Amino acid sequence: METIVRIDTLRDHVGETVTIRGWLYNKRSSKKLVFLEVRDGSGIVQAIASRSDIGDELFAVADHMAQETSLSVTGEVRAHPKQEGVFELAVKSLSVIGAVIGEYPISPKDHGTDFLMDHRHLWLRSRRQNAILKVRHEIVKSIRDYFDNHGFTLVDAPIFTPNACEGTSTLFETDYHGDKAYLTQSGQLYSEAAAMSLGKVYCFGPTFRAEKSKTRRHLAEFWMVEPEVAFMDLDGDMALAEDFLVYVVGRVLENRKEELKVLERDTKLLERVQGPFPRIRYEEAIKVLQDAYDMRKSSGTLVVQPDGAVERRPEFGDDFGADEETVISSAYDRPVIVHRYPASLKAFYFKRDPEDSRLALGMDVLAPEGYGEIIGGGQREDLLENLEKGIEAHKLPREAFEWYLDLRRYGSVPHAGFGLGVERTVAWTCGLGHVRETIPFPRMLNRLGP
Repeated sequence: METIVRIDTLRDHVGETVTIRGWLYNKRSSKKLVFLEVRDGSGIVQAIASRSDIGDELFAVADHMAQETSLSVTGEVRAHPKQEGVFELAVKSLSVIGAVIGEYPISPKDHGTDFLMDHRHLWLRSRRQNAILKVRHEIVKSIRDYFDNHGFTLVDAPIFTPNACEGTSTLFETDYHGDKAYLTQSGQLYSEAAAMSLGKVYCFGPTFRAEKSKTRRHLAEFWMVEPEVAFMDLDGDMALAEDFLVYVVGRVLENRKEELKVLERDTKLLERVQGPFPRIRYEEAIKVLQDAYDMRKSSGTLVVQPDGAVERRPEFGDDFGADEETVISSAYDRPVIVHRYPASLKAFYFKRDPEDSRLALGMDVLAPEGYGEIIGGGQREDLLENLEKGIEAHKLPREAFEWYLDLRRYGSVPHAGFGLGVERTVAWTCGLGHVRETIPFPRMLNRLGP
């Protein structure tokens, strides 16, 4: 009876004859030997087929096998003679399970981004994409483990919603049995309701933003985890975000060393992700940007926009884009928390700073190396009258938020939370240049397929 094993367990079967099932990743051959690189999802192994061992007929099968042919290979497991921790398979027999019809589209050569995205269903088979998806898996698992081990309860939020959470300009509208509905921008409002029942909750699922943006940081559909905690203030929220992020990055460093090596990620940069994170107020961040502007102006290197407009000096009330976040975070070797933004920049549900009503008790965590905001959150408004004013000021339909106002009518408490975007976190952790590689099938402004 054959022993079928996964490639990542070969170290446990040295000297044994085993069978692996997978796909041909690459191949090279000579007159007497064929070297088959076989992948099975858990790893890649070199299977060495000798003409003298398997005969002319099977040797010809191995020699003419096309890339991505699915196959079964039986052989003896051997330790690589020169590379410690690497194992090979001395082939005794093999068989084709599924032949390749025509030429495999993604050959071992350079391809353009659009071509690879059109063939995303096949691009996922590459070593690099395999490594990214495994890191993503580790991040998702560590997110769940962290909250599950810290007394949080998972509460799923709906995908269809009757109202906006983050602003009406980025909503995907759809028909819901004759009524107008929207794809969720965030599960936060529902998590707030659940926190009033369970104390500490989190929701975790896909969210949607109809932003007309083509930047390397934006997707139309992305995954977000959103914890919400009753009786928590902004300081507690920042402490939770810090502890959580340190844990997630630590898990990736501990369990995905090989994948980070495939991605050529400089892990020393990730090892610096330790608390405490620097905390700076919005006004301090504006001063950093102003100093950077003044330096560029004095050196004559101000940025000229495509429309001919010259970069202007940042002022209080300005929001931060990718360039500004990069300048702010470049002064630190770990994530930095920027807090107390102008209330005009934040959503209706943020609580105002009691010491300065111009400011909201909100915070963003900016990742280093130019990856920008990966966490956004803060303390929620817990007073009914103030929340009603916020809804009115943002010109939102009050009737759609009556249920949300009920949370302030019946036993309201101070509470806070945040959202972490999985794709941006994966991009930063893996050192990727674009979020399109962080999710199996990305949805972007001009891409709905495959």
